Amino acid sequence: MPSGIWHTSRLELKSNINLDLKEGAELHVGGEIEDFLPAVFTRVEGIEVMSSGGFIYAYKAENIALTGKGKIIGPPGDAPVRSAPGPKGVVENAIDQDAPVKERVYDGHKGRFFYKPKSICLVESKNILIEGINIENSVTWNVTPIYCDGVIIRGITVNSVGIPTGDGIDIESSRNVLIEYATLNNGDDCFTMKSGRDKDGIRVDRPTENIVVRYCISEAGHGAITTGSETAGWIRNVYLHDCIFDGTDRGFRFKTRRPRGGGVENIYYERVKMNIKRHALEWDLLGSRTYVGELADRLPKRPITDLTPVYRNLFFRDVEITTQEHFIRAKCIPEVPLTNVVMENLDITSGHTILLRDVKDFVIKNSVIRSKNQNIEILEGENERFENVEMLYLKE
Repeated sequence: MPSGIWHTSRLELKSNINLDLKEGAELHVGGEIEDFLPAVFTRVEGIEVMSSGGFIYAYKAENIALTGKGKIIGPPGDAPVRSAPGPKGVVENAIDQDAPVKERVYDGHKGRFFYKPKSICLVESKNILIEGINIENSVTWNVTPIYCDGVIIRGITVNSVGIPTGDGIDIESSRNVLIEYATLNNGDDCFTMKSGRDKDGIRVDRPTENIVVRYCISEAGHGAITTGSETAGWIRNVYLHDCIFDGTDRGFRFKTRRPRGGGVENIYYERVKMNIKRHALEWDLLGSRTYVGELADRLPKRPITDLTPVYRNLFFRDVEITTQEHFIRAKCIPEVPLTNVVMENLDITSGHTILLRDVKDFVIKNSVIRSKNQNIEILEGENERFENVEMLYLKE
């Protein structure tokens, strides 16, 4: 695609195709609902549906690439795909998860609501390269491999500031992924790992695993790197190193909810420098009553079922943090405490220090914590250890 302005509806990549956007090329995507029909197989927040897919879409393709120095630009602010009627409440309550997927059609016709298209939505595909491109003005999530194997995302820039659900890169139930030299400036989370939601995610049972994120920058965004809140198929073996978070709300963000199932394990983050606005490490595992009702209440403890998510085995090393809020804020699930967290060689400057609720085997060692408020709150903790940790009072 040579330099110039090009207009298109949804594009579908077939096997052995490289769509190369040359420098100066701008691919402007249409904003009518009809630009994203007929409905195609995709996932919406972790539940399978037939809907819009993405600006760029692929299904069961191999050896595909999207490269170049050009731009993909979403539709204008008044486009129908931005304002089309959607469901009220959380997606798991809006979709009949017991219906066959081919009957879960949400195309905006005949009174059916419409799910917004992602910018790049690649489904059930292998051997993928996304390199060099710029993505601007998305409608919702930007780069989303779903059920993919063998993905390289290199040197891309995403700007979705002002888009409420404008995640940067969402790895969803995919494996063997390398993300490097990316710059994300987003209206929601930046680098995000997901693996399905609720009963549908457990039925599919496909993990996100074997992920490397390196030499990247997160600027604006709710979380620099976030696991969850869709955890049904498990998220495991994620290694992030040598990254900068500059101006993001939160640094390492971990989410799930009691009905989401699955869990997160084997997370390794090291050599990170962050200057952020809110909590440096946040575990938000209960959510709010707005979305999950009484299940957001910490007590009483609930029976452990297939829908009870688990977080375990998280490791952090050589991290430099500057934030005005908490260094750690962990609100976990009492019946399945956050287990086996090890942090070492941290250099912290924060407004507040540590809040831990329902954690087990939590270790901080060989670190310095400077803070304006040195209160540490631990509720229902077991085997919390501070080894060679220097606590320094930071004057106002």
